[in-house]
Amino acid sequence: MNLIGMTICIMIVAAALFSVYLLLRQAAYVAAHRQEVPIDFASQVRLDEHQRAADYTIARAHFGIIETLISAILSIGWLAIFLSPLYAFISQIIDPGLSRSVVFVVSFFLLTHFLELPLSLYNTFSLEEKFGFNRQSLPTFAIDEVKTAAISLLIGVPALYGMFFLFKTFPQTWWLVSYVVFMIFIVSMSVVYPTFIAPLFNTFRPLEDGMIKSRVVGLLNKCGFQSGGVFIMDASKRSTHGNAYFTGFGKSKRIVFFDTLFEKHSIDEIESILAHELGHFKHGHVFQMILQSAIVVFIGFLSLYWFFSTDILTSWFGIPHDPGVIFIALLLVKEPISLFLTPLLSWRSRRAEYEADDFARQMLGCDAMISALTRLTRDNLASLTPDPFYAAFYFSHPPVSQRVRQLRLSQAAI
Repeated sequence: MNLIGMTICIMIVAAALFSVYLLLRQAAYVAAHRQEVPIDFASQVRLDEHQRAADYTIARAHFGIIETLISAILSIGWLAIFLSPLYAFISQIIDPGLSRSVVFVVSFFLLTHFLELPLSLYNTFSLEEKFGFNRQSLPTFAIDEVKTAAISLLIGVPALYGMFFLFKTFPQTWWLVSYVVFMIFIVSMSVVYPTFIAPLFNTFRPLEDGMIKSRVVGLLNKCGFQSGGVFIMDASKRSTHGNAYFTGFGKSKRIVFFDTLFEKHSIDEIESILAHELGHFKHGHVFQMILQSAIVVFIGFLSLYWFFSTDILTSWFGIPHDPGVIFIALLLVKEPISLFLTPLLSWRSRRAEYEADDFARQMLGCDAMISALTRLTRDNLASLTPDPFYAAFYFSHPPVSQRVRQLRLSQAAI
């Protein structure tokens, strides 16, 4: 490893330490505001509920610190020590060619996932269990792992073979063809995933006739939203967290409610949550996210083209000049770059959430939306008092206190 390689490793450590700093800020800020419910929520959230949410947030921050440090250690360990021995081992059993590169990439991901598995187990069966969220059994967890691995291999292996084949056959244009194919795949997955993949993990049943469906259909018609159906997902078999989303394009668009929402929310609140999701549709946020992804992925494939065509990464880290090895090395060194992009992407996401909130307010008023946000916050043990700097950096959704304040200001301005 030369000086540049060492510098990149130092940048990975620096990025990890900065993330740890933000997590420590979050834990300290939440702890400092643990003893008092914010005045805007004093009539809706009890002190013991506020304190329990604070304890959960602090526990997640501490767990995040461990995850961050382990991730940085693994990244540096792979770059400085283990990539070359792994490639040498695979070279002894696989002849030079596409298969060697593909087997290397698959082996890396399998080993990395195995090393990170204890963290996933702790998160599910200790942290989430402690705060009453986990409903997942160990057999269900194991089956999900097997299904996820099988799907990843089924999709990933042909994709790797295709990319490396194009690299060998069309050395100047492979990256552009790969980029176009990848973006087509991403867009098509918005239809394929809810129709074929998601049902492998959860059961989706159509919303039954009744008052809720009548209100939902009425709102859909009012917003001019044509969907392929409204479904309830059995999220409660794994967690008590509540959520809702819509996915797909054209006639394949579908709206999905977690069944946990129906356990705790009123009809007015469910309707307002739906209106918020429809706000994302009306404001074109899905297409904006695809465009954003297209730009980021384009830069990623352009970087792959440059590094595949030179031996600069090989000289930086002393790794073999194999497309599979270079592909993994680039994934490992992206964290410092991601750190700079995170606050910008988070800001853009929060802006979209404000727009969706305002759409829901225009459709149904602000009271039901405020009630739903408060209940979601309370039931999911989200902190009402996050650290402002941490939230500005990482939160894809604005803090609930800010969302409620904005809804009231918008309503008062009418």
